[in-house]
Amino acid sequence: MTARLADIAAQAGVSEATVSRVLNGKPGVATATRESVLAALDLLGYERPARLQKRSAGLVGLITPELENPIFPAFAQVICQALTRQGYTPVLATQTPGGSTEDELTGMLVERGVAGIIFISGLHADTTADTERYERLRGNGVPFVLVNGFSPKVNAPFVSPDDRAAMRLALTHLASLGHRRIGLALGPARFVPVRRKIEGYLQACREELGMAEEEAKRLIEHSLFTLEGGQAAAAALLDRSCTAVICASDMMALGAIRAARRRGVAVPERFSVIGFDDSTLIAFTDPPLTTIRQPVPAMGQAAVRALLEEIAGTPAPHSEFVFMPELVVRGSTAAAPADHPG
Repeated sequence: MTARLADIAAQAGVSEATVSRVLNGKPGVATATRESVLAALDLLGYERPARLQKRSAGLVGLITPELENPIFPAFAQVICQALTRQGYTPVLATQTPGGSTEDELTGMLVERGVAGIIFISGLHADTTADTERYERLRGNGVPFVLVNGFSPKVNAPFVSPDDRAAMRLALTHLASLGHRRIGLALGPARFVPVRRKIEGYLQACREELGMAEEEAKRLIEHSLFTLEGGQAAAAALLDRSCTAVICASDMMALGAIRAARRRGVAVPERFSVIGFDDSTLIAFTDPPLTTIRQPVPAMGQAAVRALLEEIAGTPAPHSEFVFMPELVVRGSTAAAPADHPG
């Protein structure tokens, strides 16, 4: 115990006697001093005495579609840290193939008395899904915030990246490198972010390349948001003489690079690839991936702020908070091949 007191005292910059007073709940210690002793305790990995443990302001649910795509753990980390700083205990609930559905996870969280729920890329992003489930949740008095995917039918705050602007950034970059046949590899068309990306892409094709909409639409390929999905989409776009592809996720972009390599097409010398998300470790792929960075820290913190306002009874407006993405240029894009007819 003496060694422990000395460690804590050194970390907090106070005397061992002061540490002892705090741990034993004795009076006569300034609030700021008490807080620095407790912070030192946490930092050194010691458990607080039961009476000094933080009381949780409540549980907050976070529902993600999966954790294989690194963008979802990235969002979860930012959101969970922000909730913890505000005294809430985050509960991460993840859908897995053959596992619990979003509705089942929501029901489980409501049964546990959560103070609110944040949904990331959930059914709210699917234009074919019934939005009644969200009205029922509101009817149960559970506040919620929705990330990635806007629906005018749902009365709640939304947080999204600007998907249209993202496509303009990507296509302008490729056009400046001399590319003219630029494909777009996306997930299923029923999702709101996919539809917005298509709108941005078609507009950019018209403005940057002078390409007619019908021609541009022939360079759009729908697949799955996975490595295999990106590989299949890129293979189809290579068959259509594309010299570059914009992918709707980094995982798809890695699949696109694999598709090119399997055909002996060098990336980026013969085929340029752009991802979307700027997930962890994506800067270290071969080649390092040019991608559109989702502003995950800002989006995650905005989602938490909006939810805490809802919980506090001062609801944020039923509107969408839209965040500007950023083009991160690395090694997977280069000038269009000079000998290409497109």
